[in-house]
Amino acid sequence: MDQRQVLAVFSALSQETRLQIVRLLVVTGPDGMAAGALAERLEVSPSNISFHLKELEHSGLVDAERQSRSIIYTANYEALGGFIRFLMEDCCSGHPEICAPAVEVAACCAPKMEEKRQ
Repeated sequence: MDQRQVLAVFSALSQETRLQIVRLLVVTGPDGMAAGALAERLEVSPSNISFHLKELEHSGLVDAERQSRSIIYTANYEALGGFIRFLMEDCCSGHPEICAPAVEVAACCAPKMEEKRQ
């Protein structure tokens, strides 16, 4: 992830509803959630959730896939991991072992790609 992408991620996450969406999608896992279910869960209007999901898609933090009449949104774990790696890559004045636990957590939480496709 480069600096331009990181700035887009920070911009996307600097809004409360979008941060809640990303956190909810991370918890939901590879099955994702339909836009309507997200709106209901976060108690926002469908038009409001659509606006925020568009911004999150643009930043690369969420992916969308049409399934029948619904669009299912999932967290983009690769982008989230890239964001964390960007923040931590120059960690601790040449002592990356200090930051290793945070990077390992970011890597281990992403569902396997095979699981996501099933």
